[in-house]
Amino acid sequence: MDAPEVTASSDDGADDPGSGTPAATGPTEPTRGGRVLGILAVIAGCVIALDILTKTLAVSLLTPGDPVSIIGDVVTLRLVRNSGAAFSMASGYTWVLTVVALVVVVVIIRYSSRLRSGWWMLGLGLVLGGAMGNLIDRIFRAPGPLRGHVVDFVSVGWWPVFNVADSAVVCGAILLVVLSLLGFDYDGSRSGWAARHGDTDGDGTEGGTEDRRATDA
Repeated sequence: MDAPEVTASSDDGADDPGSGTPAATGPTEPTRGGRVLGILAVIAGCVIALDILTKTLAVSLLTPGDPVSIIGDVVTLRLVRNSGAAFSMASGYTWVLTVVALVVVVVIIRYSSRLRSGWWMLGLGLVLGGAMGNLIDRIFRAPGPLRGHVVDFVSVGWWPVFNVADSAVVCGAILLVVLSLLGFDYDGSRSGWAARHGDTDGDGTEGGTEDRRATDA
């Protein structure tokens, strides 16, 4: 009796166009989006925790109008209640700034799934944490919800008094601007300077070390 013919087939049907089974791919969009959101949450959470801790200590230990010298008169700790934006700007527009902060938070969370660059995640995480840190003050501190005054306590030279949240927002924004100018895009792609130099090693050849390893192999 002749042996029955055995037809070779793929174990999962990924290579059979007619099998109806899609080929294996990378992480799905919801999975990737959740991972990015988790990274943003960790970065923002660290900023918020540090901001709340330092503000609590400032309110407990500092007296308004009685600055504490750290480095002469250049760096001091000075307790200030700020109704404006970062660095005491736009005073008197507290509720407007609260709405703006809410919009910033929602936009960052809404579009987080599009992020592929770790540096962009860091920058947006800092901005998110800083915005939420000051937003907590505006919601929960006196004189009332959405009108609360932000606690500022760090004074450096002529620069307006600020806090940890302000620093996070500014540092994050500067990082994002630098990344954009250099051509490092939020989706992980590169353009401009980054595209010209990203895959070039010291001798000007494309691919650099990885190409040489492939040749040697």
